[in-house]
Amino acid sequence: MSVSGKTAIVTGAASGIGRAIACSLAARGCHLALADVNAAGLRETVAMLGTGIRVTCHDLDVSDTHAVAALPGQIAAAHGAADILVNNAGVAMGGTFQAIDEADFDWLMAINFHGVVRMTRAFLPMLQTRVVAQIVNLSSVYGLIAPAGQSAYAASKFAVRGFSEVLRNELRIAGSPVGVTVVHPGGIKTAIADNARVPPNTDPDEERREREHFAVALRMPPAKAGEIIVRGIMARRARVLVGTDAKIVSIVERLMPVANFRFLRGLGLL
Repeated sequence: MSVSGKTAIVTGAASGIGRAIACSLAARGCHLALADVNAAGLRETVAMLGTGIRVTCHDLDVSDTHAVAALPGQIAAAHGAADILVNNAGVAMGGTFQAIDEADFDWLMAINFHGVVRMTRAFLPMLQTRVVAQIVNLSSVYGLIAPAGQSAYAASKFAVRGFSEVLRNELRIAGSPVGVTVVHPGGIKTAIADNARVPPNTDPDEERREREHFAVALRMPPAKAGEIIVRGIMARRARVLVGTDAKIVSIVERLMPVANFRFLRGLGLL
């Protein structure tokens, strides 16, 4: 799938992996509709893009049903149609299931999972009209394994993985031109861990240790991750593992579907 001259919608494009994906697509001549709640960050992303492509910015909270429903009309007016949908917007929250209250759990699921479903439902009719199109959903390495202390985040990323795989199978059976790629990034050096919510009664020392762990674990530059993901989009891969850590986790999960957490924790990887 050549992305030159195509149009891609990228959510969460104001920073991190979303920004990197936008830059990689733009370098290949792909027109962009960039969406985020962070308008200032979107402007910074636009400033990093080259010329010769059409770029629009959209103030969007993917958990807002009405805002998502209105977006296809805006994209159609500005770009005519879209060929690629990248559902990248996401948030993080640490803490055990018993420590996270219901409102915070629902807040995360509304963005990380229901936002993916809403955007897919909103844009699938448009994508179905294209000769070839791709939906790209960002899961996580925590959509492959389920470490303690990541109850809400892992639940959302497993949900994204399951939804993506079912949708891919349904579209394939229907003979649709739309493919589905699910992406599992490992440790990418973004601000998601720094911006993560934590339960209000979390022990300060425990929170500090967690943040120090992620500061070490999140190593790959976002630009490199963006390139890997865009190459996966162009190849229309069903699954993209980003980083050696994600590849190792994927192998261990297959070999040890139940005991993988204890094994990886014993190696000091979790």
